[in-house]
Amino acid sequence: MAEYKRPENEQEFKENFKQKKPLMNDTQAHIESSRCLFCYDAPCMNACPTGIDIPLFIKQINTGNKQGAAKTIYDSNWMGNACGTICPTEVLCEGACVYNEQDAPPILIGRLQNHATISVIKSGKQLYFPGEDNGKRVAIIGAGPAGISCACELRTLGYSVDIFEAKAQPSGLTVHGVAPYKISNEEVMAEMDYLQNQLGYNILYNHPISTKEDLKKLESDYSAIFIGVGLGKTANLQMTGENLLGVHGAVEFIEELRSKHSEVKIAQKVVVIGGGNTAMDAASESARLGAEEVTLAYRRGKESMGAYDFEYDLAVSAGVKGLFNASPVEIIGGERVEGVRFVKTEIVNGRLTNIEGSEFTVACDMVIKATGQAKQGKLLRLIDKLTLDEKTRIVVNSDTNQTTNPMYFAGGDAINGGAEVVNGAYDGKLAANGIHQWITDNQRQPKT
Repeated sequence: MAEYKRPENEQEFKENFKQKKPLMNDTQAHIESSRCLFCYDAPCMNACPTGIDIPLFIKQINTGNKQGAAKTIYDSNWMGNACGTICPTEVLCEGACVYNEQDAPPILIGRLQNHATISVIKSGKQLYFPGEDNGKRVAIIGAGPAGISCACELRTLGYSVDIFEAKAQPSGLTVHGVAPYKISNEEVMAEMDYLQNQLGYNILYNHPISTKEDLKKLESDYSAIFIGVGLGKTANLQMTGENLLGVHGAVEFIEELRSKHSEVKIAQKVVVIGGGNTAMDAASESARLGAEEVTLAYRRGKESMGAYDFEYDLAVSAGVKGLFNASPVEIIGGERVEGVRFVKTEIVNGRLTNIEGSEFTVACDMVIKATGQAKQGKLLRLIDKLTLDEKTRIVVNSDTNQTTNPMYFAGGDAINGGAEVVNGAYDGKLAANGIHQWITDNQRQPKT
């Protein structure tokens, strides 16, 4: 029996996908901020990839200075509101909270962060202004977290910024690839509008950069270029039956869900293949859409999954069943998927090994592949003198995010292969300052 009823309208969808971290009111925020010990050399701050001064912004909330708290947050992280909502705070700042060592619940840092940032977003309060125009132009490929962060930082330094975005909306993963119970479309777009209105960068939507000619044009017109393209579509399994009706990539499934909500129809029995956080999201979403049975299949043991434990627990709480040490062999069916054939696995001498004669089939009418995303190698290989590693990640200078082609800088999934929004936010800001340093040192002018 399904844990959730199939949502037939937007109200029912919102009920099934209600926010995992609901917004605090002023009283809740004051009480929660009062718990903070304001540690010296705070471990929570050290655990934040963007280095937000967490004790400071919590103290500002506690004294009623939400605007000051929001500025403290945005000074370090241009995706401050989104990160407060969708960051895996359980293993980052909150996971490092000293209360964990005292068998007490950690400070709810993410929700406090949202409390402050949402306040200034709703008020429209101007916290930042563009720097004095320095006459230089920078192009950014991709309006994801890394690209937006790079644009914001560059504008404060006086650069004119054009972002070239292939899709019709900004924010990349935050809008297209995060489960809707983590953040709503409205909340994402409110922050995007707030930042763009303050800093005045330009976004050219439905404008992919995909050819050598496109790149040469950017090289001619701009002083530097930032690559924030992220990852591509779900990678193929190279497995029989992969093209049957009812087989979907997790990335594409989640993107459709974010835009169509209750219009997305789920099958009765769903098998999700994978062990990462995207697999957890796809499985939990399938259950919340009203699937009768959702099986999460992973080829290794539970302890080897790449997903955070709390993400797996969230999926289980939605009614998802885990199937471990089961490697997919074939997706079976006529025109439409009818099941997945698996073989049991075990570890022998440190290697994953199939158990002979252990094959079995799980019946289903929908399969969601959550087995990684293809890299953007086709585009990246068009860039002269750009070095990629063996996993098609862009090689950069870790201090500046400058690539081996000095005109190009990069950040986010393009350099780390797939991480969190907060990592992209950090990379974009780091690259912006690297661009500023490089242009200042070289006094580079656009080609004419």
